[in-house]
Amino acid sequence: MSTPQHSVGRLRTWWRRQQYEPGPLGWLVNPFYIARKELLRSIQGCLSELRGEVLDVGCGHQCYRRYLGATRYVGLDLDTPEARALGVAEVYYDGGVFPLPDASFDAVLCSQVFEHVFTPGAFLAEIRRVLRPGGRLVLTVPFVWDEHEQPRDFGRYTSFGLRAVLEQAGLEVISLRKSVADSRALFQLANAYLYKVTHSRSEALNHLVAVGVMAPVNLAGPVLGGLLPANPDLYLDNIVVARKPRPPG
Repeated sequence: MSTPQHSVGRLRTWWRRQQYEPGPLGWLVNPFYIARKELLRSIQGCLSELRGEVLDVGCGHQCYRRYLGATRYVGLDLDTPEARALGVAEVYYDGGVFPLPDASFDAVLCSQVFEHVFTPGAFLAEIRRVLRPGGRLVLTVPFVWDEHEQPRDFGRYTSFGLRAVLEQAGLEVISLRKSVADSRALFQLANAYLYKVTHSRSEALNHLVAVGVMAPVNLAGPVLGGLLPANPDLYLDNIVVARKPRPPG
């Protein structure tokens, strides 16, 4: 028989999962439901192609690990008190050189991290260095979003700028997709605004606002998104698949 504490623990676990992998009821509790649901949908197919030895750069909670076809998985994260407290990453680094050998991975995942990198060229050079020839990179990064994880928020990338910086780093872009390129983006930005102006230290109050105020916006967004014209120039996230070229011959 489940105890009240056990039930609360299961509810908290479900709630945390909804923040990154929202299910059918995620719209009730996740202020960023529209962005997260579409990001997950957009990259799931890409992630299944990341096989062999896979490095997850900026792994955080390792929320996409179970979607990877990896024979070996390594989570890499910035060495900060927050990351250490989370205790999930296998390897930590100082924001410069990855403490990993050259050509040691078949694939790299880097999701919603690149905007926090102040030296993008050097960062991509490290990704290229640890990739084996022909190895793939799946990279996601916001285009339209508010400042977050301050003060470590340094950039936003158009699809053209992202392609250019990847090619300058010696990576070949295979595909580039735009996530939430329709009126749903406006509803998600409205909820991002509401989240910032209503968020408090009271967990109960935050949940109440999410259900009572932001959940209706989560429902309205997809409905109107299907009725109004799409706009490929206004979107939330870039999803890129790139690879390290093989040597000629």
